[in-house]
Amino acid sequence: MKKIPSFTIDHLTLDRGLYVSRKDSVGDEIVTTFDVRLKAPNREPAMDPAAMHTIEHLAATILRNHPVWAERVIYWGPMGCLTGCYFIVKGDVQAEDIRPLMQEVFAQIADFEGEIPGSSPKECGNWAFHDLPLARQEAGIFLKEVLS
Repeated sequence: MKKIPSFTIDHLTLDRGLYVSRKDSVGDEIVTTFDVRLKAPNREPAMDPAAMHTIEHLAATILRNHPVWAERVIYWGPMGCLTGCYFIVKGDVQAEDIRPLMQEVFAQIADFEGEIPGSSPKECGNWAFHDLPLARQEAGIFLKEVLS
């Protein structure tokens, strides 16, 4: 079986950060996939799954309601290895183009108080599996150490 491109990246040297993972043509459009790497793979503990679930709910909601980017957002979700998230947008976009957006998103997560969007049994398949305090902490660390 042919190895997919993301498995050809050396995860022993990959650091936390914002990276263009790939660019694909979909009809006449370019779609850009970003690697939003919250943890250094294989050198830092992976994200707590409940905290990652909370980050997923908050970031997806913030992004899909963003006044500038909402119409370009295709997907936000965690990587299976729990070291980061994928962010997919319409357009030929570079990592520096989304740095201010990611700063805004992670600042909002770090400061979030209240009910986690989409966290009722009717709205989520694992509604009780959240950790807002830890999600806030992790978002603050990423904001301060990587995005600033």
